[in-house]
Amino acid sequence: MSTSAYLEIILKKGRESSLLRGHPWLFSGAIGAINGNPTQGDIVLAKDAAGKPLALGFFNPRTDIAFRFLTSNCNQIISADFWQDRLKSACQLRQRIINKQTDAYRLVNVEGDGFPGLIADVYGSTLAVSITTAGMEKQKAHIFDALISQLKPARIYEQSQGRSRTLEGLKERKGFVYGDNQSAAVQIRENGFIFEVDFISGQKTGFFLDQRINREKLGALALDANVLNCFSYTGAFSVYCAAGGAKRVVSLDSSDAACVSAAKNLLLNGISAESHPVIEDDVFNYLRHMQEDFDLIILDPPAFAKKRRDVDRASRGYKEINMQAIRHLSPGGILATFSCSNFMEEDLFYKIVQGAARDAGSNMQLLSRLAAGPDHPLGFGHPEGRYLKGLLLRRNS
Repeated sequence: MSTSAYLEIILKKGRESSLLRGHPWLFSGAIGAINGNPTQGDIVLAKDAAGKPLALGFFNPRTDIAFRFLTSNCNQIISADFWQDRLKSACQLRQRIINKQTDAYRLVNVEGDGFPGLIADVYGSTLAVSITTAGMEKQKAHIFDALISQLKPARIYEQSQGRSRTLEGLKERKGFVYGDNQSAAVQIRENGFIFEVDFISGQKTGFFLDQRINREKLGALALDANVLNCFSYTGAFSVYCAAGGAKRVVSLDSSDAACVSAAKNLLLNGISAESHPVIEDDVFNYLRHMQEDFDLIILDPPAFAKKRRDVDRASRGYKEINMQAIRHLSPGGILATFSCSNFMEEDLFYKIVQGAARDAGSNMQLLSRLAAGPDHPLGFGHPEGRYLKGLLLRRNS
């Protein structure tokens, strides 16, 4: 196949610079002309204004992100073999970074692994998959074939939902696409700990795989500490901290289902829920009214900003919970605070927490910045892919 088999988009003069720097997106305003009539999800050849071929990628004329990079080899055949090779590379990375005490991890992380719009999470013999772009939707038969042939899972469950699919002109889809229809939760191992994962009804694909290395860090800091785990969800941070020797871990979430899950996961790991209580309450309300101080507080809320216009409101929410948490840190206490909002930029989050510390009257040390684990790789030129931002702070006074 020659490149002439692909329809073409021609960029405006100078608009190829971001692509050449390694950014995987081109916005609709960068396109000067379209040769032919490509439809949403088609593969097109992007050329600069002088007609030089630049890259192949997914095209969608109805979205702001009009082009999603696939390869700079403009003679590449985007076929079943292309996706088999991409998946093989993703598998090889995980084989190097995932230890033998862990059977749950992210196998495919969208652009970071060269699959724009595809997430594939491994939960033992179960795969949970999400497709969010029209281009990946058109390639799904090749994708599923590659996953089945290389991983041989017992089942694949698809959770293709959310605002991204709507913007791409796709209907939501949820259900089993391969294997047996095991509807019950599955048990996974992470660093030797056992967790029950509801890959059908849980948040994201059922478990916050992106926090694995941060759970390790906080578990190592929990010895003899009184710990408050806010927005505890499955209680995974709580399990690590209790196992790390915490005197007491309080798990706090407003969801009854999440609290049941956290209590079950503590029990699965031989941890007493009496010594390490699980409390159902609104985190904002609890932080405002609690009288107790803690040596370690974890704030891992859901995305407060799901749209760009939500950022101002989200900023107020982040400032409030961080200010209240800092006020209830013991001297020398540690705060691990996160944002998983795509639209909350890292520098802005940093400034919000700085402001919260100032309003709480506390002098804080920055111990480290926190991010998702290496099974969530990013394209080197794609900072927007860094959705999970975190700070590890210590209270001086």
